[in-house]
Amino acid sequence: MEQKRLGDIATYINGYAFKPEDRRNEGLPIIRIQDLTGNVYNLGFYNGNYPEKIEINDGDVLISWSASLGVYIWNRGKALLNQHIFKVVFDKVEVNKDYFVFAVKYNLKKMESKAHGATMKHIVKKDFDDMLIPFPSIEKQAVIADILSKAANIIGTRQKELQKLDELIKARFIELFGDPKYNKSNLVKIGEIGVLTSGGTPSRAKVEYFEGDIRWYSAGELNSLYLPDSVEHISETALQQSAAKLFYKGTLMIGMYDTAAFKMGILTEDSSSNQACANLNPKQGYNIVWLYYLFDIMKPIFLQERRGVRQKNLSLSKIKEFEVPFAPFELQEQFAAFVEQTAKSKIAVQNALEKAQLLFDSLMQEYFG
Repeated sequence: MEQKRLGDIATYINGYAFKPEDRRNEGLPIIRIQDLTGNVYNLGFYNGNYPEKIEINDGDVLISWSASLGVYIWNRGKALLNQHIFKVVFDKVEVNKDYFVFAVKYNLKKMESKAHGATMKHIVKKDFDDMLIPFPSIEKQAVIADILSKAANIIGTRQKELQKLDELIKARFIELFGDPKYNKSNLVKIGEIGVLTSGGTPSRAKVEYFEGDIRWYSAGELNSLYLPDSVEHISETALQQSAAKLFYKGTLMIGMYDTAAFKMGILTEDSSSNQACANLNPKQGYNIVWLYYLFDIMKPIFLQERRGVRQKNLSLSKIKEFEVPFAPFELQEQFAAFVEQTAKSKIAVQNALEKAQLLFDSLMQEYFG
């Protein structure tokens, strides 16, 4: 099959290097990489003159080429493109836009291997232009894009089903306990709920510290109610000779730093963590599943208390002072039972999602591998 360089398919226009003082509270949105990935904190606007080429509209294909590599179809109205993002202009050959997006998405991993930079990885324009993708006839492109779109839609449907089940759990919480964000009665400080301790990181200079089988989590891994196995593991020696600590099964881990602040998960076996995690072992009268959802619903309030210039964090002492409403233990248990029942449905949907993802991945490999 014929292959084409990305540089021979389209023109890639880089965004404008807006300065901090350019950002205002009105005008057109300035779209940065974090606005594409979903890690948005404060959307800025610009109401001055600008070169027409950096304007983006619904349907435009955007490619982030620095820090976080990704390809996106823009659908949030007229906006302005910040630096480190390409707007794709299909002005060289006839190409199916959806096919192009799938092909580039598949090849991003190859591009990552060519990324430069010590602190913030980026792709050199020449390497990007030279990347080859399979280039069948326009009719074949349309067929492939349609098949991949259908497979991607199945994944999206399963993801929405999981989201709706999560929303159902939160709705049940509100029904039983009211919205804790506005409940000012029977308040208790998190530090009074149980023992709250941060983890620690063994010295990486000692290889034997990371050759054990004890789970050792970072805050970025706290992505589910019950935590799966950790990426890294430490040894008994590390526990005895470093700042690392062992936390018991059933402990609630809470992220404290930056974008991982109040990401959470419950330990399914005795484990450890780095210092970016707070670990709550509640005393009697508190159900750990109930606490997870209580904190999750109150997360927006907690995050307002982060402090820092370049990186906004929470501290262990700050978390201990957060106040949350208490509820009778019998009601906590009733809610936790509902969560466990709903979890059975989530497992079925999750299994279907994983099968759909495997199908999609195999199709991507077949067409672009």
